[in-house]
Amino acid sequence: MPLETNIYETIVTTIDVQGVAHVTPFGIRMQDDLVVISPFKPSTTLNNILSTQHAVVNMTDDVRVFAGALTHRHVGELVKAEQVNGYRLANTLAHKELKLLRFEDDDIRPQLFMQVIHEAQHQPFLGFNRAQAAVIELAVLVSRLKRLPMEKITQEMAYLKIAIEKTAGRRELEAWGWLEEAINNHWAAMNNENIA
Repeated sequence: MPLETNIYETIVTTIDVQGVAHVTPFGIRMQDDLVVISPFKPSTTLNNILSTQHAVVNMTDDVRVFAGALTHRHVGELVKAEQVNGYRLANTLAHKELKLLRFEDDDIRPQLFMQVIHEAQHQPFLGFNRAQAAVIELAVLVSRLKRLPMEKITQEMAYLKIAIEKTAGRRELEAWGWLEEAINNHWAAMNNENIA
């Protein structure tokens, strides 16, 4: 029986050597008490972690942060991390501050094995509604616009929209709209149409 691999959708914050913050959604996994981050190349997150040896993982239920990071919108305030050189989201449920222990290179998707050196719980997690899960799924698709066929994206988007129509609140609708716009702009660019 294969080993179970849980992937947790989080927001990873890193900084470059000049101290400029980078905020992006990332699916992470846990292995032997280490956080494993596996970015596709090329990756700003990969470059930043290799340069600084640190990252911060943020757990949030505000799906606008996922959508905003992917669509170059404001994702909320950042505050200094407590024990690493970097930042965390000010309004997050919990965060983990990480130090790079091991790097396994790969031409497509290297693995960064990170030790948790500090973690804190800031707010209770009340659970996801179906619309929040749908936004996160669409965010994953948007992060792979250049890797996936448009037909797959539009098919999955149509299915996910059912949950949006049934359970979305204001935050989920706003996040969905940003991601939908990114997909429409990508489609227009592929077809050499003017982007609104």
